[in-house]
Amino acid sequence: MKVNKWTVALAATGVVGYAAQAEEKSSPVNTLLPSTTLSGYVDTSANWDIGNNKTQATRFANSGADRQGGFNVNAVKIALEKPLEEGVWAAGYKVESVFGSDAAALPGRFSSTDSTVAGAIKQAYVALRAPVGNGLDFKIGQFDPIIGYEVFDSYANPNFSRSFGFALEPLSHTGILATYQFSDTVGVAGGIADTHFGGLNTKTVNRTIKTYMGGLTLKAPESLGWLAGSSLYAGVVYGADSAATAAATSTPTKPIETTKRPVNLYAGASLSSPWKAITWGLSYDYLFNPYNTDFSRTGFPASVLRSNLSSYADATAVYVSWQAQEKLKLNFRGEYATSSGGVFIPTANGFANDEKLVGGTVTADYSLWANVITRLEVRWDHVAGGSYTTPFNNNRNDISVAANVIYKF
Repeated sequence: MKVNKWTVALAATGVVGYAAQAEEKSSPVNTLLPSTTLSGYVDTSANWDIGNNKTQATRFANSGADRQGGFNVNAVKIALEKPLEEGVWAAGYKVESVFGSDAAALPGRFSSTDSTVAGAIKQAYVALRAPVGNGLDFKIGQFDPIIGYEVFDSYANPNFSRSFGFALEPLSHTGILATYQFSDTVGVAGGIADTHFGGLNTKTVNRTIKTYMGGLTLKAPESLGWLAGSSLYAGVVYGADSAATAAATSTPTKPIETTKRPVNLYAGASLSSPWKAITWGLSYDYLFNPYNTDFSRTGFPASVLRSNLSSYADATAVYVSWQAQEKLKLNFRGEYATSSGGVFIPTANGFANDEKLVGGTVTADYSLWANVITRLEVRWDHVAGGSYTTPFNNNRNDISVAANVIYKF
């Protein structure tokens, strides 16, 4: 896997650092560009819920797929890429298509009425490098978000199930993203997109309103001893979500934008330890929704959208990974999340005011076959507070067990 400067910058989120241990292999493709590669994966699972089936956060709320109590094809990804080479005026591209129930949650979803067999464009961008300083890189098109400890591709995460924080973040943007690496220790990113949570090529009614994003990476130098390689990352995304509404005015060609603009704040750390077999990770997500914009992807239900009130949600997670043996890795995630109501618990299980949740996940990752990830996971979610229209009585716990098998090619 060729690692470019932006991959180095993203290592601060913790994701790339973990994924590098399970590299996504790519193979050359016979095209007009001999450097074009083909890669992807098939992600399958078997899931069982042995709790109350109410408190577990919905990972893909819009997918329409119930993973519990059976076998699943979560996602099939096919990617074509010509990565940027070390040149003054380098150019490349990347196209990723995803099929399966998880694809229904992506903004670039194909038009379909059956979400269980959905397809989506995950990424589709042109990559360019300009000879500015150390090299200024651009992505133009549909690209992955710049914030988050976890990503859509589950194999790249330490755990199979996604965190509470993942549910608050955008999944992709359509626009332009610029990245610059000042040195091995400092990198920055900045971009403009059409919308915050919107779909592929989705515009706001007032076309002048855009979404803005930025990120800063700090990586510990070799001189810091066992902390070398540790990284810190901070990012923000601010702008209009989805296709915004507009009020009628005396000048119809210039409607007044009535949808307010949400903001995502994110901070993450990937930390080495004095023990080589153990690594740590920390993440914090905050989502503020002024005047209750409809977060169609993140799961804010209509019942939460009370006029002229604001919604918020935040999530904190701690990650610990232990390489117990050559083939066995144990990953733990502890979480705490709060919201003004109705964000993390599926709406069919009761609307909550000031909800509070605690979660713990243990995942055993054991390598048996080449190019295959095999994982067994136990997840526990607990309702620690909030008022619900559907009472939980004394059963505020949900426990799920999952077996996950992924083949990467």
